[in-house]
Amino acid sequence: MSHAAAWQRDDMRLRDLLPRVATLPLGSGALAGNPFLVDRQFIARELGMVGGVCPNSMDAVSDRDFVAESLFFSALHLVHLSRWAEDLIIYSSGLFGFVQCSDAYATGSSLMPQKKNPDALELIRGKAGKLQGNLAGVMAVLKGTPTTYNKDFQEAWELM
Repeated sequence: MSHAAAWQRDDMRLRDLLPRVATLPLGSGALAGNPFLVDRQFIARELGMVGGVCPNSMDAVSDRDFVAESLFFSALHLVHLSRWAEDLIIYSSGLFGFVQCSDAYATGSSLMPQKKNPDALELIRGKAGKLQGNLAGVMAVLKGTPTTYNKDFQEAWELM
């Protein structure tokens, strides 16, 4: 039940996140918008951008909040999954034996053939740590960028 409570918070966090990250930057030039008569509100609705239209063109091209917030959500969600995975690893160990990991998600040990290694669960733990590092990397890239578009932002995509 404790894991389900964390996942429910993750679900609420994701629903709260969507209006902030799903905004339409279309029509925002690198400095002052564009001269074309584009109905940005209509396009935002058609594309399902629940956050509407970015209100400021300079912010729209320099904002990477959507990257940072998406990574934060993902990193925290993986922390919760990692804790669940660790519990299952412990509970499937010889010391406890409360649960058994299916062969589809485990491999045998080369040293002890009777032992199962819960590979999928261990990979969840590893991915959680890697994503936390990616979040820190994106924040480090964003902290020193001036307003509008910068080549530094290309480093953020690799970490996404």
